[in-house]
Amino acid sequence: MAFESLTKRLQDAMGKLRRKGKVSEADVKEMMREIRLALLEADVNYQVVKDFTKRVSARAVGVEVLESLSPAQQIVKIVDEELTATLGSEAVLLNKNPKIPTVVMMVGLQGAGKTTFAGKLANYLKKNENARPLMIAGDVYRPAAIDQLKVIGEQLNVPVFDMGTDVSPVKIVEEGLALAHQQKNDYVIIDTAGRLHIDETLMDELQQIKTLAQPNEILLVVDAMTGQDAVNVAQSFNEQLDITGVVLTKLDGDTRGGAALSIRAVTGKPIKFSGTGEKLTDLEIFYPDRMSSRILGMGDLLTLIEKAQQDYDEKKAADLAQKMQENSFDFNDFIEQLDQVMGMGPLEDLMKMIPGMNQMPGIENIKVDPKDVERKKAIVFSMTPEERANPDILNPSRRRRIAAGSGNSVVEVNRMIKQFNESKKMMQQMTKGNFDMPGMEQMFGTGVKGKLSKMAMKSMMKKTQKKKKKKKK
Repeated sequence: MAFESLTKRLQDAMGKLRRKGKVSEADVKEMMREIRLALLEADVNYQVVKDFTKRVSARAVGVEVLESLSPAQQIVKIVDEELTATLGSEAVLLNKNPKIPTVVMMVGLQGAGKTTFAGKLANYLKKNENARPLMIAGDVYRPAAIDQLKVIGEQLNVPVFDMGTDVSPVKIVEEGLALAHQQKNDYVIIDTAGRLHIDETLMDELQQIKTLAQPNEILLVVDAMTGQDAVNVAQSFNEQLDITGVVLTKLDGDTRGGAALSIRAVTGKPIKFSGTGEKLTDLEIFYPDRMSSRILGMGDLLTLIEKAQQDYDEKKAADLAQKMQENSFDFNDFIEQLDQVMGMGPLEDLMKMIPGMNQMPGIENIKVDPKDVERKKAIVFSMTPEERANPDILNPSRRRRIAAGSGNSVVEVNRMIKQFNESKKMMQQMTKGNFDMPGMEQMFGTGVKGKLSKMAMKSMMKKTQKKKKKKKK
């Protein structure tokens, strides 16, 4: 996941401060030196690092901070606030046209992920706004670009307008916009061509499309893994096209995060979305405060709650809680629960969104192998309906038959049944308000150990209740 090395370095730097009862100006200077090095190693723009550390230092060495009862906490709060400000302070949503359609033009270098993001955005608008988007295939140069967009459109049941590769992109956009007006589409998403580098031909073409389409949004799609070069790309596109926002893709990759921290400060244009995976559902609105919390290892509970609300079936969750209370949780429920949790994304990433989890020993080593989950499912599917519903009847001879039917050893079947029983105990504890987590290790085989801190759980419950109150209003 993005920012892991940066998060560790920042946590180490601020951790030294937390262990001190009284903090001196020299301690703050030492922390800022380590933060400066961590940011530069993460490929953050030098001027951005300089401005950031200057602002934090000016606030952190104030008398009201150093002489407060908890100076370390105050300084961490300052770092969080300044990091949020560097990232843009608050989320910026799409600019909408008062009259339909709202036109969104995607620009960026080849390989940044424009076509995939076009599909993700169409899916997001369809799901969250009940919109009827039209995608225009304006990339006539990259092999299979039009076919890729068509395949995405079919998956989402979103129409794609194209005229092949022998027509100019400007003409394609012109005809596509006419069709959108005719069909009364809410949004038009224009997928434009990219190059391996910025050139005059590319910019001239994009300028013509901009003049014709008069887009409400010109979103620059940037590969977060390109590091410092992403800032140079953003500056060039902004100078020539006056972009309205930035989209960061591949934030789930092994990236140092410098682009995310630099682009907003250098271009002055907001980061509006981030791509966090390969699925067409892996799209998030960019919230600077939440991203700052993630970078500082403080979790991101609101995004976790939103993921749960979006991906987790409330009725099934209520039925599961009822079964837990009645002690009737069986293998059918176990598989259903596995599917729902895994559908929310990698477990290791979800856990890091919980405040306090980043301080757990070994959290960075947690990995969930999808193949291990599939093996568990194969074992369950090799059971008879009666065995799935009544796990207690699984005697040695039944277990041998299940092992043979699923292509596993008896030892693996026994281990899986043990994991199921531990998972069942864990779920029963959670329904009673006991959030000890040893059962997570048995359920997923991940090596997860330890407990959620009381503070983390209070924070989670408090924010969940606030969310529910907002919904009721």
